Amino acid sequence: MTIAARDRVLVLLRHAKAQQHHPDGDHDRELSDRGRRDARAAGRWLHDHGIGVDEVLCSTSERTQQTAEEVWAGGCPETEVHLDRRIYNAGPEGLLEVLREADDDADVLMVVGHAPGIPALAELLADGEGSVEGHRALGDGFPTCGIAVLHYSGRWSDLEFGDASLERFHVARDGG
Repeated sequence: MTIAARDRVLVLLRHAKAQQHHPDGDHDRELSDRGRRDARAAGRWLHDHGIGVDEVLCSTSERTQQTAEEVWAGGCPETEVHLDRRIYNAGPEGLLEVLREADDDADVLMVVGHAPGIPALAELLADGEGSVEGHRALGDGFPTCGIAVLHYSGRWSDLEFGDASLERFHVARDGG
């Protein structure tokens, strides 16, 4: 007997706008005031679109952790966050390896990370499949606080490039 593949949602979120410099280096850069407002707007957008998150895989950088906190403050229901140093400045292949280790009970998974890895991962996973409007928006760039929402059927451990479809792409901005 074959078990039907489970429908999953993958939310790829590029961290919100951060300060340009930090005396202790890039990893410790914090969100700017605008970044905090935009991340809260991302939380409102996710909430308004009925996207609750079961698990978060987050880079260990200060700005990604603060982005996740502000997303919760914006109204997206808070969930367990797993910090993973491998996400920090990872390429799409490295991010895919981290994704494959996600909890199989998580039907909605969010990854909070950085460019260029997060944008490249979104494009490689969807490989042109899904919403034409979403791909058009994604083609215009993946700025800070960009959110790619993808659909996937299967186990996270089996995820490969080209297995997902892009449902929508949104850039969260305070007031927009």
